[in-house]
Amino acid sequence: MQMQVEQYAYLVKRIALHMIARLPASVQLDDLLQAGMIGLLEAAQKFDGSKGASFETYAGIRIRGAIVDEMRRGDWVPRSVHRNARRITETMNYLEGRLGREASDAEIAAEMEISLDEYHAMANDSISGRLFSLDETLHEEEINTTQIAVSEMLQGPSEITQRKAMQKALAQAIDDLPEREKLVLSLYYEEEMNLKEIGLVLGVSESRVCQIHTQAALKLKKKLSDW
Repeated sequence: MQMQVEQYAYLVKRIALHMIARLPASVQLDDLLQAGMIGLLEAAQKFDGSKGASFETYAGIRIRGAIVDEMRRGDWVPRSVHRNARRITETMNYLEGRLGREASDAEIAAEMEISLDEYHAMANDSISGRLFSLDETLHEEEINTTQIAVSEMLQGPSEITQRKAMQKALAQAIDDLPEREKLVLSLYYEEEMNLKEIGLVLGVSESRVCQIHTQAALKLKKKLSDW
């Protein structure tokens, strides 16, 4: 077990650095690393190689899950961020009903009577403040036999069924997004590119990529609110 922990400790740092990029500045990397190490230790204790999954894949899911659990327990988000998140969601729902389509950033900002920059800052805080575990779920969209084996190791039959239903709903919600938003999500979560690298691919600034990512995540959060 000790050998596995030492050999795969790099996974903890890699996953923590990827996830902290979407969290408030108040979140400390050391806290994520500590939670991730707990996930790695649990993976080393519980891994069963006879089920067909590699230890690296299994450990990655355990590490990511441990970090998400720690963030949910901590809830370090100010109340104002929660209020603003609700306000944005309510405005998006209102405009969608009135317009019969998804509202643009500019339309949402105008309805809220704030500047576009203020809206982008508010939206970014709301989506980074509540860790919306797209990272975990999108990685599981890469369906293959290894991932199925990992799911069976982590969950019971009813949980697996519910998880697959949520993945199907998420896949549909992503498919309904505008092409640019889908591309940003794909590059960020599947290709694991950072915001600066995505900006170079799209020919836009890093801040604009952040805005596109935030808008896409808010739309997905609204569409998956029942889950």
